[in-house]
Amino acid sequence: MNITTFAKRLCLLVPLLLSPAAFAVEMMPSPPQLAAKAYVLMDASSGNVLVENNGDQRLPPASLTKLMTAYIATLEIRRGQIGENDPVTVSENAWRTGGSRMFIKVGSQVTVSDLLHGIIIQSGNDASVAVAEHIAGSEDAFADLMNKTVADLGMTNTHFMNPTGLPHPEHYSSAHDMAVLARAIIHEDPAHYAIYSQKEFFWNGIKQPNRNLLLWRDKTVDGLKTGHTDEAGYCMVSSAVRDGMRLIAVVFGTNSEVARAAETQKLLTYGFRFFETQTFYQKGAELAQAPVWKGSTNQVKAGLAEDLTMTLPKGQLKKLAASMTMNPQLVAPIAKGDVIGKVEVKLEDKVVHSADLIALDGVEEGGIFRRMWDSIRLFFYGLFN
Repeated sequence: MNITTFAKRLCLLVPLLLSPAAFAVEMMPSPPQLAAKAYVLMDASSGNVLVENNGDQRLPPASLTKLMTAYIATLEIRRGQIGENDPVTVSENAWRTGGSRMFIKVGSQVTVSDLLHGIIIQSGNDASVAVAEHIAGSEDAFADLMNKTVADLGMTNTHFMNPTGLPHPEHYSSAHDMAVLARAIIHEDPAHYAIYSQKEFFWNGIKQPNRNLLLWRDKTVDGLKTGHTDEAGYCMVSSAVRDGMRLIAVVFGTNSEVARAAETQKLLTYGFRFFETQTFYQKGAELAQAPVWKGSTNQVKAGLAEDLTMTLPKGQLKKLAASMTMNPQLVAPIAKGDVIGKVEVKLEDKVVHSADLIALDGVEEGGIFRRMWDSIRLFFYGLFN
């Protein structure tokens, strides 16, 4: 497909409406003002923040911390470093950890899978410490691993001192960072994400309910985690899917268990009512073929490294126009993944999204005669352009 064909196809996909009235921004009500210290509403597909208040403020996250503890555990499982059925010997340190508990017994052996359920559903501090010690040897070493993962995910206002969320002056996160973490959990490991929707877990003769009240009230909600300390107040990270659109809502510092559920529901209701999301192109799909000089082939396939997904107020997506530009004079060798151009999506005259076009395949240097001939052509091309 050449560039002209691409442009035509993209314009068909996101048609430009020429009528001036079509560009009028549709009126929509202001987002709800929540009784919370901080909150964020994010679209899970695009990563766009739809609503936020104090989203980057550093606050105590309480047991929302366990989202990172569980994320690292599942990451280690996927890497093959630990197994779901591996037995974990419960240390006295884990057993003595205060706060919410799974009620594991000192000296007993509990599988990684059961501990993961105890962390996510029962919010067990004892289970969190047991997993941390199993993975890293100690809570301090695990905290270092947590903070490395924080940096990897781009969570710029988060620092962890323990795997539980028990209060510490240097232990903090933000509503936006927690939404970023939730998005990673949802997208990277759907199999383990299913645990977050479970309403209860039975262990050691004790059945404990998931503290996310929205799991009972809203059938579209399928996660994630609650938290509470006197310092943090009542916090929650939740996610829901309606009509193929997934939103992530984070609230920090509400005044009760009931309030955090109610305030979260306000965010989700607003987001689903007034926004829509669409994926225009998926990563890796061929969007165009660009000319290449001095290569073993004379064209390279161009596409996107990530899905091109947009979230906008309802009625605005159909008003988008997109254009593509290629870097001038692409010369081999070109490696797979090299940036070779850009896609821009505009609403009226404002760029609302841009993404790099990358080479979907590598192009090696051509033979000596091809390189010499293209050098001559490039010389004359430069003279007349």
